[in-house]
Amino acid sequence: MVDFVHEALLYRDDEQYLAGTVPFVRDGLAAGEPVLVAVPQRGIDLLRGALGRQAEQVEFLDMRRAGRNPGRIIPGVLAAFTDNAADTAASGRVRIIGEPLWPERTELEYPACVQHEALINTAFEDRPAWILCPYDTANLAPEALRDAEATHPIMVEGERRRRSDGYREPFLITEEFNRPLPPPPADVLVRRFDLDSLGTTRRLVAGFATDASLTADHVEDLVLAVNELTTNSVVHAGGSGTLLLWREGGVVVCEVRDAGRLANPMVGRRNPGASGRGGYGVMLVNLLCDLVRVHTGEDGTAIRVYVG
Repeated sequence: MVDFVHEALLYRDDEQYLAGTVPFVRDGLAAGEPVLVAVPQRGIDLLRGALGRQAEQVEFLDMRRAGRNPGRIIPGVLAAFTDNAADTAASGRVRIIGEPLWPERTELEYPACVQHEALINTAFEDRPAWILCPYDTANLAPEALRDAEATHPIMVEGERRRRSDGYREPFLITEEFNRPLPPPPADVLVRRFDLDSLGTTRRLVAGFATDASLTADHVEDLVLAVNELTTNSVVHAGGSGTLLLWREGGVVVCEVRDAGRLANPMVGRRNPGASGRGGYGVMLVNLLCDLVRVHTGEDGTAIRVYVG
């Protein structure tokens, strides 16, 4: 029987943070459940100190790095841990503390964070996992706490654990945050592409990223990501599309637009496997890029990626 639990832990200080997370970890270890803590480094330091030698039994990841792109968290953090740990779990279940939203998250990143939290409920509905997501009530905006109610079936406040009054169906939340992207700058570079110009497009992106002083590894990541997106446009969205390129400080931004509609919000969030039909390319884009934003509708799809 599947035992999936997705909770939001509301905390306002270090004491409440540890009161909600330390027993969660210790109970999991006592039950023989593999435990992952994927939170910003400050939370890792707090938990390591409180857990003492038990911390050696826990896997820790700095979410500011591993989950910088919210679209990467399900395939690259949560599912990756669950897939690797499931066979060693005495009860068959894993425990995860995941904090994808912190006060320094930008307005641009925020919709992707909410979509991620909603889609956890779909990605893990048939998997034995208990996922606890801390929310800093002292420093997050009121809207973030409202949206936590909408994306988590269970809310934890101190010693009180309750069903969320505002929980909503994951795909409804995803569509609510399927918002138009901010307009590109006036000096954006625009190029059309089709099957015959995919090679030229890759070279254009490589040259642009190199001129922007991206490292060789980042150039390679960006070219690979854009190649996946443009190829998807050619194969699945009418055979052509439009590429936009610009800089934002030390970051290179690429946007691929085409006439297709991305109907399934889980595309790119879950590994389709060797026998899967489609979705691997977008998942690879999520794994490679620092941020991925998507807007899709009847008029077409825009996927914008940030690397820097």
